[in-house]
Amino acid sequence: MLSIDLHNVSSADVQSHLQHAIAPRPICFASTIDKEGNVNLSPFSFFNLFSSNPPIVIFSPASRVRDNSTKHTLQNVMDVPEVVINMVDYDMVQQMSLASCDFAKSENEFIKAGFTEEPATLIKPPMVKESKVKFECKVMEIKPLGTEGGAGNLVICEVLAMHIDESILDNDNKIDQTKYNLVARLGGDWYCKIANENLFKVAKPNAQIGIGIDSLPHAIRNSKTLTGNHLAQLANVTELPVIDPAFENEMLKQIVQYFNLDLQEMESETHKLAASLLNEGDTTSAWQVLLANDII
Repeated sequence: MLSIDLHNVSSADVQSHLQHAIAPRPICFASTIDKEGNVNLSPFSFFNLFSSNPPIVIFSPASRVRDNSTKHTLQNVMDVPEVVINMVDYDMVQQMSLASCDFAKSENEFIKAGFTEEPATLIKPPMVKESKVKFECKVMEIKPLGTEGGAGNLVICEVLAMHIDESILDNDNKIDQTKYNLVARLGGDWYCKIANENLFKVAKPNAQIGIGIDSLPHAIRNSKTLTGNHLAQLANVTELPVIDPAFENEMLKQIVQYFNLDLQEMESETHKLAASLLNEGDTTSAWQVLLANDII
């Protein structure tokens, strides 16, 4: 494994290593205004949600590594402590990237990147009409993290209002992740698209505590087939399951038929079957397959 002492490499290399490794990162597409009312629009990927009560988001306009300069956004929120955070989906990612150019302060990135200004309801900066989710925020605090190139400035914001395009809502008026098509920042020129084919669910531990991997039967815990992810799925039960006499699985029947004289091979095949069931999210059936193997 490559080990890097970040004190012994250049600031540019530190930035590259961190941005490639800590990803994907959500994108804050921030619209702000200065004291004269001039609009600015700029993206930041040092951004996330930090509290829901109160609703707090933080983004960080870092000073540029090359010359320690900062984007106009930072000065704007110092002068007018308000910001609209427009979320970025795939349909607008190229325009968002164009808006990140170092345009002169007199230039309006809405115009340069072809976006439409939409009046906010509670604050002065305009919203990006094309964005499907927008947060109107007041800036509570700006916390500098350093003075050298690459240093961040935490812009701590309270969300006052949220606007959601109805096209991405489900029947309960909640955001449907399969309709959102968010994009996220990686390192260098790389981004990623949140699309249906790469979405998956992980069952959260419920109010009762799971048994833990250390409580799994020895043959399961030390399986050569089941991965750490598989074992964690199996261990996220409140007690060891028991055999269900009504459980049937055609593949399990075939495994028993073909490998009943070779118990080691039978165990390997049943673990493979359990792994495929776990990959499909069917933990209950996977447990039944594994338990059946123990009594065969």
